[in-house]
Amino acid sequence: MEKWDVGILIFDGVEVLDLAGPFEVLSRTRLVPGVEARRSDDSAPFHVFTVARDLDPITATGGLVVVPGHSFADAPPLDLLIVPGGFGTRPLLQDDQTIDWIRRTAAKARQTASVCTGSLLLARAGLLDGRRATTHWGAFGLLGSLGKDITVDRESRFVDDGVMTSAGVASGIDLAFHVVETLLGKDVADETARYIEYERG
Repeated sequence: MEKWDVGILIFDGVEVLDLAGPFEVLSRTRLVPGVEARRSDDSAPFHVFTVARDLDPITATGGLVVVPGHSFADAPPLDLLIVPGGFGTRPLLQDDQTIDWIRRTAAKARQTASVCTGSLLLARAGLLDGRRATTHWGAFGLLGSLGKDITVDRESRFVDDGVMTSAGVASGIDLAFHVVETLLGKDVADETARYIEYERG
């Protein structure tokens, strides 16, 4: 498999596990099983990095400070765009620069996904119009109001309807394993889960 560039959007107020869960799953995936394979990137199918508006440190939920790997201006083309959630998504709904970057980046990416209330930003960018999608249970009503004909799935851990969305926080891990299994097969996904000691449902 050709290595995929995976960019995870970060911003002030991003939820830590929304970011860290998919980052951990995808960055630890290897095509060669075992602990030793994780000591290098030789069999890594994903190159995972963070992207923010600029390179200034961002403060995530709980005060964790993260330095972005790339800015909007210097990020490479993405194969997979992941938009996490958190309370910081609310002000970004009115941030035209960020919404436009999401829209333009998703148009060129092979896949687009969100975790938790990151789906609100996808909806605001028009990427969920006419699709089934989910989000954190506390934002079901808001999600449905941000686009055209969005069918809000209130039951699923994640939804893959052309654009992938997950429910709240920890469900982003399940979505990331869905990405791995879809692209690389169940054996690779299960071996990755075993390595990080995550019990898949």
